[in-house]
Amino acid sequence: MGTANYFDSRSAAERYARGRPYLHPQIVQRMQQRLSLAWPVPRAIDVACGTGLSTVALKPVAREIVGTDISEEMIRLAPLDPQIRYVVAPAEDLPFPDTHFDLLTLCAALHWLDATVFLREAHRVLRTGGHMVIYDHAFTGKMEENPAFRSWLKHVYRKTYPTPPRTRVPMPHTVEEAGFRLLVEESCQSTVTFSPDRLVDYLVSRSNVIAAVEGGHQSIEQVRCWLTDRVGLFFQGDQERTFLFGGPIWYFVKK
Repeated sequence: MGTANYFDSRSAAERYARGRPYLHPQIVQRMQQRLSLAWPVPRAIDVACGTGLSTVALKPVAREIVGTDISEEMIRLAPLDPQIRYVVAPAEDLPFPDTHFDLLTLCAALHWLDATVFLREAHRVLRTGGHMVIYDHAFTGKMEENPAFRSWLKHVYRKTYPTPPRTRVPMPHTVEEAGFRLLVEESCQSTVTFSPDRLVDYLVSRSNVIAAVEGGHQSIEQVRCWLTDRVGLFFQGDQERTFLFGGPIWYFVKK
């Protein structure tokens, strides 16, 4: 079974839209290099698209794009674009015909889904020979200028705001069992510069803070105040610091 939807409220969606860095074009560029396709493909679908960052990044590689998410509030904040259509729908029940898409992408969401049901749907809506790219470009907590930040994130921040339950999906075996063939697996890393305020914006957009705030345990004002006091110790005034993001990318083809 999938896990709870921590991103469904308006306030959570607004924090997500404000706080998340736009790293997805780097993944799309790698996709273009890895997959020997005639770009752009006719149709692509970005599942669990959130506020549309991962969807907009697909514009260079698909003529028609659909972004889907179970949260109406997240979809409401996605950028409008004539090349993109957004649909409120769960990943496990995609309202599209069989073999409709040439490419399907999923960013940092498989652990929130009922993977078995989602993969069955992904297999259904992709044409034979169509491609699915699953990736996770996560915050590592590594600050280039101060290694102590990573220890604080692990031992203070994550203990104060524990990570909510999520599904563990064995990769790539679970996907291959659903009728896909793994083409290649690689990792990708990139850096993001945050000021203290921008770092707090990012941290309050994460599921552990969202679970605490939307669960009524603390107000967002209390969380922001606590974070502002503590992350400021790792900065000098408003000077920006550099943080590492990274994660795996899996490229699959439908058998």
